[in-house]
Amino acid sequence: MKPSILLTNDDGVNSIGLWAAYDALQPVADVTVVAPATQQSAVGRSISIFEPLRATQVVINGENAWAVAGKPTDAVIIGLYALKLKPALVVSGINIGENLSTESIMTSGTVGAALEASNQGTKSIAFSLQVEDQGDKFDDPRYYAHGFDAAKEIVRDVVGRVILHGFCPETDVINVNIPSRIQGGYEVTRLARKLFHTGVEKRLDPRGRPYFWINGPLVEDAEEGTDVHAIRKGNISITPITLDCTAYRACDAMKKMFL
Repeated sequence: MKPSILLTNDDGVNSIGLWAAYDALQPVADVTVVAPATQQSAVGRSISIFEPLRATQVVINGENAWAVAGKPTDAVIIGLYALKLKPALVVSGINIGENLSTESIMTSGTVGAALEASNQGTKSIAFSLQVEDQGDKFDDPRYYAHGFDAAKEIVRDVVGRVILHGFCPETDVINVNIPSRIQGGYEVTRLARKLFHTGVEKRLDPRGRPYFWINGPLVEDAEEGTDVHAIRKGNISITPITLDCTAYRACDAMKKMFL
């Protein structure tokens, strides 16, 4: 029997990246799509607890899917507990835009969905595709000028290896970032510290009142061994992530501080 996979994302159920992942996985797995009804990028692992959620069955590209009027984490929870799916694996993506560094995975809805799945007991893999023009992240995710052929091969290969070998010890999520132009192979990486040089641009509305845009360019590079550096080299970054955020090396010093 084919393994069962719950497929989700944060770009929305209509995203071309989501359906590229579906095309990659459908020949080798029993795939159920449960994804946000609308664009939900950068919502992280937020969850809807103050409003009800609607899940609607839709047909996209001739395939059945569930559109959840909520966040990526909501889609995962609805899939696991309302639809009573029992997947062997949750896959999140393919996100249009890279999700690199501790900065990015804390805000990424793609990675947030994967983290939620693992927190609920189902291991997960997040896939993101680097964009050369950052504006592509904000365009209609139903359309993307560049192809997904190489990315689909990577999705199928990575998922196949994980299903065959299982997750490595102490790994809850595998964060995969695919360069827009692949020039090398897989590289197992650690998270870089930053992805953006954070800035704020102040503007004035027609009434002269200020408002602000959070912006900033990408960092040029990062240390050897990091996900950012791997992508800059054209390698496919594979980063094992754990849900445990405890700073173990600080525990002894903290114990002395609070004696």
